[in-house]
Amino acid sequence: MTSQASTALNTEAVERFAGQVFGDLSSVFSGAMTLVGHRLGLYQALAEGGPQTSTELARRTGTHERYVREWLHCQRAGGYLSYEPASARFALPAEHAMVLAAEGSPAFLAPAFDVAAALWNGTERLVDSFRSGRGIGWGEHGASLFCGTEAFFRNGYRQHLTTTWIPALDGVDARLREGASVADIGCGHGASTIVMALAYPKSRFVGFDLHGESIRIARERAKAAGVEERVSFEVASATAFPGGDYDLIAFMDAFHDLGDPGRAAERSLEALVSDGTLMLVEPRAAAAVEDNVGPVARMYYAASTALCTPNALSQSGRLALGAQAGPEQLTQVLSAAGFGQARVVAETPFNLVIQARR
Repeated sequence: MTSQASTALNTEAVERFAGQVFGDLSSVFSGAMTLVGHRLGLYQALAEGGPQTSTELARRTGTHERYVREWLHCQRAGGYLSYEPASARFALPAEHAMVLAAEGSPAFLAPAFDVAAALWNGTERLVDSFRSGRGIGWGEHGASLFCGTEAFFRNGYRQHLTTTWIPALDGVDARLREGASVADIGCGHGASTIVMALAYPKSRFVGFDLHGESIRIARERAKAAGVEERVSFEVASATAFPGGDYDLIAFMDAFHDLGDPGRAAERSLEALVSDGTLMLVEPRAAAAVEDNVGPVARMYYAASTALCTPNALSQSGRLALGAQAGPEQLTQVLSAAGFGQARVVAETPFNLVIQARR
């Protein structure tokens, strides 16, 4: 950098941006501590036991007091916990517990830190892929990614899938209540499949995924939920899954991960009954990339760079959509595959739902 360029710098702008990056560093460092608290049940113990000293929390959770003490101070410094100096007790506010400790809460975000850990663990491999262009398949990542993804998405499915998203599809809710055949493509651990099966006891469901270990766990989840008689899971790709005459085919946060989403859409059209419905649940995004800004878009682009796009490139890579493809590009892919109708029917701050029919 020349001295002339240096003098032209806006030093206040440099300081502001350095402050922004330092804030990001603070979040990254303390995010590891959030994952520790989640895995050790520290947040849940605070939610259930009320204000506690480091000694009391360590005793309650079977952990070492000196580690717990430092962790508590980190949480207090970040505003996650409150602190009473006179009693040296820390407390998790009830509102914060909904985000960090309440596993059934739609605001529960703690599992997302397992996904973040998977991103960091895969950094060296991702650097190599940037240079080589090689893809990284979903199954090449560690178990924390699969478990974190399941837990992160599951509560959103419980809140929205059968209460607002499926009812927003033309005639589908009534058909499922009467008894229908449903395929869930890219089902992972089967969270969405099981949510639908519990809500529609007269219908039958099959989940497909390329990752064999996820299919094994999905079968265990179905048995634990008591729906294994109506739900099956099989290893199969999105472009060649077996069967047909499905009334509904769903891609739950999976369509943009595919190497050939166009062929997957064509296969879905082949496998649907004549008046069947295809449903895509996708990350919310604007059509123009310049409009995809803010914390949600930033997080989605990061996940897309580290997980979604590499997975698509590990397959055929004909069209790596990425997690911020947006409704226009998604509906164009569906139209090109032969669907005559494709439109957004529901949205949340995190998702958009697209219905496609012949």
